[in-house]
Amino acid sequence: MFLLLALFIIDYQFLDDALEKFVKDYEYGLVERVIDGDTIVIANESVRLLGINTPERGEKYYLEAKQFLENNILNKTVKIEYGSKKYDLYQRKLAYIFLRDKNINVEIVKMGFANLYILDSHEYDFELKNGWLECLAKNINLCEKSQDICSNCINLAEISIEDQKVVFSNNCSFSCNLTNWEVKDEGRKEFIFPGFNLEPKKEVSILLGNKTSTLNTLYWEAEDYVWTKSGDTLFLRDSLGKLVLWEEVSF
Repeated sequence: MFLLLALFIIDYQFLDDALEKFVKDYEYGLVERVIDGDTIVIANESVRLLGINTPERGEKYYLEAKQFLENNILNKTVKIEYGSKKYDLYQRKLAYIFLRDKNINVEIVKMGFANLYILDSHEYDFELKNGWLECLAKNINLCEKSQDICSNCINLAEISIEDQKVVFSNNCSFSCNLTNWEVKDEGRKEFIFPGFNLEPKKEVSILLGNKTSTLNTLYWEAEDYVWTKSGDTLFLRDSLGKLVLWEEVSF
């Protein structure tokens, strides 16, 4: 009996690892290079971090996001845990990256160098969303609240997947200058307000297309769609890039 117990204790870690490997698709690898805040290179293959999206080159916090990964995982061996899809359209691996027990995807969200970009449901969605809420509570970086006088005036009145339409309202008694304010989805699509004032108690609609804008309708020259059927998140930022509002949208 004691011999069996000893063997069980010795082999427990092996059995535990084997069970985890059976349930989850993962491997280990050395981070050879950091391309940007959400893409790294392991074994000469690009790996895109799941559940997040970081600023593009030239955008605010691009360098900080990249440096965060370099400081934490460059030249270190990490656990690469794959989601339901192992590759994206660019043949990059899609994964959650762990350094010991720390989920790096979640950590970079907490620091405000990435926003949520959840394409498929996964067990780490809850941690990612909590990481974003923690970032908002800290009021740092991409989560920093706008101090613009109109940040408390502008509200999301409507968003429609069928019409690919977004409607914002000005609930204040004074006009709001929205010039260079930015509307963004979870991914890379963005709309920059042209020289535009939203009058008090009025609404403005943003639609897809190349039509001429009118007083209360603006047009977003984008692809066939912006807002996805599976759900999305809308971010509105002021002309300084500070967060005015964000809204999870389920269709």
